[in-house]
Amino acid sequence: MTTTTFADYAAGAEARKQIEHNIEEWSEMLCIALEHNYIDEAIRRQKFFATNNGEKEFHEKQIEKIRNGESYKFIMETGRKYHKIVMITDGGNRSVHAFVDKKTGEVYKAASFKAPAKGVRFNLLIIKEREWLFENADWAGGYLYRNSTYFCS
Repeated sequence: MTTTTFADYAAGAEARKQIEHNIEEWSEMLCIALEHNYIDEAIRRQKFFATNNGEKEFHEKQIEKIRNGESYKFIMETGRKYHKIVMITDGGNRSVHAFVDKKTGEVYKAASFKAPAKGVRFNLLIIKEREWLFENADWAGGYLYRNSTYFCS
């Protein structure tokens, strides 16, 4: 049996602190990716409706509002164990999009406003999963229903 010295513990503590910092940064990046995805999709929908229902001026005004920041926002709220990714509608309603474990980088679908669903969906510490996540995260959360090992390979 090996014993851990204080120096070993201190060195590991610094590494754990850096990992937690990286996870926080990647969680913020997820918020940005989700917000960009929402904006792109909302503009695409408005352009579709503008060409198909004859109310072109209305939809052009909606696109301008979206481009000016009048759309859904995604923010990160940090709790004791998780970073909570929260979606805020333009009307101010809030819902939890996902949870990210602050220590392990594991991403979970939300079961409620206060708790994640069982089953890890992604791990931000795994480069391939993190890159796939940032490329494929959609504002409505469909990517959270996929098995990361299948879609990231």
